[in-house]
Amino acid sequence: MKACFLVVWTLAAGLFAIPAAAVEALPSAEPIFAVSLAGFDGKPLALAELKGKIAVVNFWATWCAPCRTEIPALEEGYKKYGPRGVAFVGAAVEDDAESVRDFAKANGITYPVALAGKEKGIALLQALGNKIAGLPYTVVLDRQGNVFAVKRGILTPQRLQQILESML
Repeated sequence: MKACFLVVWTLAAGLFAIPAAAVEALPSAEPIFAVSLAGFDGKPLALAELKGKIAVVNFWATWCAPCRTEIPALEEGYKKYGPRGVAFVGAAVEDDAESVRDFAKANGITYPVALAGKEKGIALLQALGNKIAGLPYTVVLDRQGNVFAVKRGILTPQRLQQILESML
């Protein structure tokens, strides 16, 4: 009975957007720490630098309508929680750096954005438990380097706040 209560509470609180049966089966964060993304400045963004930090890694694409809807919530979260030490990274699952850079600028994205690339990005999504590679996909890491929460689909400002406040 206690386990059922915990699962119901977890889902009601909106902390995890995965089935109740899989609450204990969050993916390993190791695939994140093993990659570097292509930064717009030509320098790689090594995601291993996220170790030891609370981090929000959001996989998205310029052509993805739900991703476009979600961006303001991520930007709001970055402005609120970035100063509190939470790292945000937008990992574009695309290959055209110029179009992603232009999109980020036109849409007021100020958190770090880099290219995961289409092929590498999809492989990374799948390694992180998103077998269908649906976008957007957000992975929240704790300071110990573990996946704390995942969300395929739009992450609302309220859900992001619930997750981050429970970790700070």
